[in-house]
Amino acid sequence: MDKKITGRIIVVGDNIDTDQIYPGRFLAITDPKEIGSHCLCGVSEDIAPNFPEGGIVVAGRNFGCGSSREHAPIALLNMGARAVLADSFARIFFRNSINLGLLPVICKGISKKVSDGQTLTLDLEAGTVTVQETGEVLPCEQLGDQAMMILEAGGIKPMMRKRFGKES
Repeated sequence: MDKKITGRIIVVGDNIDTDQIYPGRFLAITDPKEIGSHCLCGVSEDIAPNFPEGGIVVAGRNFGCGSSREHAPIALLNMGARAVLADSFARIFFRNSINLGLLPVICKGISKKVSDGQTLTLDLEAGTVTVQETGEVLPCEQLGDQAMMILEAGGIKPMMRKRFGKES
């Protein structure tokens, strides 16, 4: 995993729940590309088709609230999101994201300081986010060593396969 991630952003609001991230009516879909094509359609049908490859989702407070649906981080990954930056996350979504290999970063106040289409650079080692258009540098919370190990492995399952010497 890169220690610096740069990408264009989309900004969503507060209390975006897992049903808005990946609505239940799509749960029977198994094709990853199709899963990604429905991501965030509970917020707007225009997000997934226009999401910038390798982009970053920026959210307000309590992103990923609602059910413990693992499809939400899976959909974000398959839409092409490299990270989600939010003022705060629902705890189970935060942990599911790490376990599935999606980078969640708490960056208090970010949703009020950025706009759709801007480009951010997340520096995981420094614990900062830089808004490329303005040069503003915002602090963010750093993840612990264990979470970083899981993310660097691509998720908890790839990490355990490697640990126990099994092929994927």
